[in-house]
Amino acid sequence: MMNDRNQKLRISAVSYTNTKPFIYGLEHSGILNKVELSRDIPADCAQKLIDNQVDIGLIPVAALLRLSYYEIVADYCIGATGAVNSVFVFSDIPVEDIKTIRLDPQSRTSNNLARILMKKHWKIDPVVLNEGEADAQVLIGDRTFGRKDEFNYVYDLAEEWQKLTGLPFVFAVWAANKPIDEAIKAELNAALAYGIEHRPELLKTIEKRSDFDIDYYLMHSIDFVFDEKKHEALNLYLEYLKEIDHSLVPEFSI
Repeated sequence: MMNDRNQKLRISAVSYTNTKPFIYGLEHSGILNKVELSRDIPADCAQKLIDNQVDIGLIPVAALLRLSYYEIVADYCIGATGAVNSVFVFSDIPVEDIKTIRLDPQSRTSNNLARILMKKHWKIDPVVLNEGEADAQVLIGDRTFGRKDEFNYVYDLAEEWQKLTGLPFVFAVWAANKPIDEAIKAELNAALAYGIEHRPELLKTIEKRSDFDIDYYLMHSIDFVFDEKKHEALNLYLEYLKEIDHSLVPEFSI
């Protein structure tokens, strides 16, 4: 258990716009003086937790299955109830005509969500590529902002998941690879809650875009509370994930 008060807790958080409320909360609380915080893309965040380079990570949920031990240590997550507006399959042809699809190297969770939807929702079986030209591509995060108009067909994966299951979706959770003191967990939760509650103040500090409504995205598109429905959605996703052939997913993307 992490109980050595002279040893700083190592935390990795995803460095996307959707995590800014969490970072804001951590930066405006005393916990930042007690931890070493790194900001990473989802794949690196998960790998650091798997390799024990950090103690807690805001990790893509697909990585949970690669940990020999984990516990979810916060009441908050990166989730969505309906469209999330930053995790897509982009294509110039309708989904039923897709023969090849290129994955996004930054998040295995979204890649596997796309594969679950292809199998169970869209009933298609395209060739899955790690790079190169394809009929469609999985793309996540800030790199999707303002790009919906570039493609003829845009499929929001959280929205499509809800159509399939009737549930919200959870993209990332705060997980530890070892037992964490309850006092530290409580302090972490308080910091995260502060960030969520102070999103209006945070938004005043974020540069606005003409092609993407960041205010709506952080106030409405992202659902940060890890409630019972999201627990149910996470369990169902992991159950579906175990059915998927992992040989089609590149090893470097978590």
